[in-house]
Amino acid sequence: MRRTILILPALLYLFLMPLYAQEDQRFIKANQLYTDGKYEEAAQAYEDILKTGVESPELYYNLGNAYYKSGLLPQAILNYERAKLLAPQDKDIEYNLELARSQTIDKIDKVGEFFLKTWIRALRNKADSDTWAYMSIGFFLGLIGMLFLFYFSRTPALKKAGFFSGILFLFLFIVSFSFAHLQKQKLVNRNYAIIFAPTVNVKSSPDSGGTELFVLHEGTKVKILDKVGEWRQIEISDGNRGWINVSTIEVI
Repeated sequence: MRRTILILPALLYLFLMPLYAQEDQRFIKANQLYTDGKYEEAAQAYEDILKTGVESPELYYNLGNAYYKSGLLPQAILNYERAKLLAPQDKDIEYNLELARSQTIDKIDKVGEFFLKTWIRALRNKADSDTWAYMSIGFFLGLIGMLFLFYFSRTPALKKAGFFSGILFLFLFIVSFSFAHLQKQKLVNRNYAIIFAPTVNVKSSPDSGGTELFVLHEGTKVKILDKVGEWRQIEISDGNRGWINVSTIEVI
C-alpha cells in the first residue's frame, strides 16, 4: 500500500489529521483539489493554511505531494523534510522523501560514521520530541515508585528489586529526556536548507569573487555552518564546505 501513497495521499491523511483539521473546510477543500488532480491549486491551498499559523506533519506531507505532482522537486523535498522534522518516525514521509531525493541531480556520498552513532540516531527518530517527553515523565514516575519501594519495603528481596529497577528507570529517564531535548533542538535550530536555484556555484569565500569550489543543483540538502551578510557557509553530506548566497536556499 505504501507504493500507492503518491496517488491518494491526501485521502489517506485526511483521516489521520487532528479533529480540528477535519472540521476545517480549508483542509477539506485542499484535499479535494488534490484528489481532483488540481495539484497547483491544492499546493496553494495548503500554503494558505500554513500562513494562518496551522502546522502539522500531515499538512507538510500533503503539500510536498502536491508540489511533487506539479513537478516542483525542491519544494516537494523541502516540505517532506519539514514533515519529517515533526514526525521523524513516519515511514510514509521517509519513503516519499527518498523517492524525491532520488530524482535530484547531485549524487553525494555520505561521510562514514561510527555505527553506534547511526543506531542511536535511528532510535531517537522512532518518536518525536513530545512522545519522548511523555515517556521521560513516565520513567521518572517509575523511578519515584521504585525509590519508595526501596526505602519503605521491609523485605530484602523487594528492596533489591526496587534498587535495581530504580537504576533501570533512571537510565531510561535520562535517555528519553535527552532524546526529547535533541528532537526539540532540531525543531528550534533550523540549520539545514534545500538548494532552490537550478545551479549554484559554491565559493571559497563569502563574496562573488571567491574561487568556485564545486557546483550544486536544486533539491540538494545542505547544512548551514556560518553566515556573513547575505552569504552562508554550507556543508554537504560528503564533508565538502563552501559559501553560497542566501537567496539560493530555503531553510527547512
